[in-house]
Amino acid sequence: MDINPENAVDDMYRLLTSLIVPRPIGWVSTRSVDGVDNLAPFSFYMGIIEANPPVVMFSAEDRVDGTLKDSTRNVLETEAFGLNLVTTDLVDQMDRTSQSVDSDVDEFDVAGLDRSEGEVVDVPLVAAAKATMECSLHDTMDIGDHTVVFGRIEHIHVDDELLTDGKIDVEKVDAVGRLTGSYYARLEPFQVDREWQ
Repeated sequence: MDINPENAVDDMYRLLTSLIVPRPIGWVSTRSVDGVDNLAPFSFYMGIIEANPPVVMFSAEDRVDGTLKDSTRNVLETEAFGLNLVTTDLVDQMDRTSQSVDSDVDEFDVAGLDRSEGEVVDVPLVAAAKATMECSLHDTMDIGDHTVVFGRIEHIHVDDELLTDGKIDVEKVDAVGRLTGSYYARLEPFQVDREWQ
């Protein structure tokens, strides 16, 4: 199969989300200026843009009428958001927060999730998440019909159960990745022996 992107515009989303896998899930939590908490998963998410300063990004498709999604609007207005690690025990709740609801609906309540408050940034966080990051707005960029949000990590919370000898143990993280459609992937770490080192 050979594909010219100009001739496959209608299929491009499906093609890319089928080939660029697994993708990490940016489970973004925000609070509106009116105090309504919002929680939504984004698979157009990159956990590391830069480590110093620590910058992450997520990309949200604007609505058909050109208005911003709640997550994007909240970040632009409050300059704050949280990121919550999606593990296998939280997949159902995460999936529930992907549905479209009115702006005055709190997705934490929709998913039956307790929240905790950020220590440095005024954001709600998923209390049951084994790791969370508090972020401040760094910059935004418009690409096509997406708003790309860059955030600077201001504080990180990690559950002690993910640690071995005081360091995060990737074999304990149990993260979930996004594939395409309703498909997800479990993290099954394996090591490569680097004989060339």
